[in-house]
Amino acid sequence: MEDVACKHAILEDKLEAPSATPTSLPLEFLKAITCSFADSREIGRGGYGVVYKGLLQSGKMVAVKKLFDIHVLDDNKFRNEVCYLMDVNHPNIVRFLGYCAETRMEVVQVNKKYVMAELPTRLLCFEYLRNKSLDTHISDESSGLDWHTRYQVISGICHGLLYLHDKCSIVHLDLKPENILMDDNMVPKIADFGLSRIFAEQESRIITRTRVGSLGYVAPEYLYNGLITTNSDIFSFGVLVIELMTGRKNYPQSVDTSFQCFTEKVLESWMKRLETTAPTCKVEIYRQQVKRCIGIGLNCVNPIPEKRPTALDIIRMLNEA
Repeated sequence: MEDVACKHAILEDKLEAPSATPTSLPLEFLKAITCSFADSREIGRGGYGVVYKGLLQSGKMVAVKKLFDIHVLDDNKFRNEVCYLMDVNHPNIVRFLGYCAETRMEVVQVNKKYVMAELPTRLLCFEYLRNKSLDTHISDESSGLDWHTRYQVISGICHGLLYLHDKCSIVHLDLKPENILMDDNMVPKIADFGLSRIFAEQESRIITRTRVGSLGYVAPEYLYNGLITTNSDIFSFGVLVIELMTGRKNYPQSVDTSFQCFTEKVLESWMKRLETTAPTCKVEIYRQQVKRCIGIGLNCVNPIPEKRPTALDIIRMLNEA
């Protein structure tokens, strides 16, 4: 028992070290910190697995994602996420702490016969973020997050995207509010890289027959033609910006008059709130930022991929505002 406790203490020290490299974590250790994946420790559930709160001896918490058995059978998603996250290190991307890939042999009954089968278990460990995901904070202009916070969230997500696209050559492919986690200071962190694709140095686009992602956020050229570029994420980012500003994913489909009407309507709604809640000296600055962000969102959802701005373009526009 003392030997196990000592090993667990060493693993906990690794998880708490700010600059530690993500490490392999034994299943028994992850069971210990989650009370054997108790229902009371569940903090989230998605299409690929369940996330549990892990409590370390120091009182620090981590998030442990346990993949559903049906997805463990296809190891590609798990391997992708681990490999992509090993070298990713950015303030606007969730910090990856470790992984578990264990397989045990167990006798199971199949068609009334007993056979010895391999039962794989796949888990991922991340920093724990108390403020949950961005979708829990989405609301229209009249309530919820103030404009300054929304602006910082938009900027933070874009900085994370720029890092993924330019430094890591990674396309996320499933950017949506549920995959943006919020820390104590409402700093956004991009999460869930299971569907991501990575480009080699000579590549700028990939054609795939397999379509994945979340409807409403998926770029049309990817949905219909399987074309993957960094522009795919920019489209999803545009939908996210519009939703964060208005509480809805709806946006006009044509460029001319409808874009102008949409911009004026959203700006008018925000001005009603800003004029009663924001400091007088900030109202005009915020008005310019709102207008700029509406334009960014609409430019990002342009159906023609080449006409969308890059993450660097967007950051420059935000800085100008």
